[in-house]
Amino acid sequence: MEYIKDIEQLHLEKDTSITVGKFDGIHRGHEYLANRIVANAKEKDRASVVVTFDKSPRYTFGTSEEKKQKSLITNDERAMILSAVGVDYLVELSFTKEMMNMEPKAFLEFLCDKLHMKYITCGPDFTFGRKGLGNVSLLEELSKELSFEADVVEKIKDVSRDISSTYIREEIISGNIKKANELLGYDYFVYGEIVHGNHIGTKMKMPTINIHPTSDKLLPPNGVYVSKVLIDGVTYNGITNIGIKPTIKESKKRLGVETHIFDFDEDVYGEIARVDFLDFVRPEKKFSSLDELTTQISEDIQNAKAYF
Repeated sequence: MEYIKDIEQLHLEKDTSITVGKFDGIHRGHEYLANRIVANAKEKDRASVVVTFDKSPRYTFGTSEEKKQKSLITNDERAMILSAVGVDYLVELSFTKEMMNMEPKAFLEFLCDKLHMKYITCGPDFTFGRKGLGNVSLLEELSKELSFEADVVEKIKDVSRDISSTYIREEIISGNIKKANELLGYDYFVYGEIVHGNHIGTKMKMPTINIHPTSDKLLPPNGVYVSKVLIDGVTYNGITNIGIKPTIKESKKRLGVETHIFDFDEDVYGEIARVDFLDFVRPEKKFSSLDELTTQISEDIQNAKAYF
């Protein structure tokens, strides 16, 4: 997949099959749309394109609470998932003042002119253009004038509730990681460079890898989780702590993701790792001593190994 962050760098020869949105989390509903454009592109000999934005429109148009929300997925994580689905191009538009104020028809003309759009699929609540004034009725009306196919599909549901980023965010914040994973269709994860920690785990003969996610990435509640770790194409089982390590005396506390990988003791500093959260074990807590912490971690490891 080619990841384009500057629309001027994109010069497509083929017509395209497109879906548009922020795609926060790439949940089962998003994957359904992505699969539709991939299938349509293969059938019609087109290129499949996901069009998204460098920042969520909620930061501009959302309520004060919506603006405070953290993202389920970083831009790089989104690219990684869409690449695995088989999308040809991820086009990330800058949410500039010009883009924000583009009229609905002008936005569709932009997609047709710049991306040779011949097919677009979306959910029934899809909006586009200035202040989201464009809706699916307008999309279908303009499709005839601008010569593209509009494919509006029903949302994927979990029992009676639509699967959405909001629903998944609620479950993660509540600590229901298994439910969130079910809604996503994959295990919620963090992705980043392995950095040096304080090496306390090594001294305790339980070496760990450390990742510091970006500040806008939503993390599950502080605590211990059964996890899997992907490094350089190889997947390992492990146990992960999200938090500030309250038992360890440090001059500056920083929220981090620290993982003990079972039967693993390699130097992987500077490598990129993906840590998937599979199940909640216990909340993070402060222990009275390192010995007490060591005993608890040993118990956590045994619980995680039993899970696997």
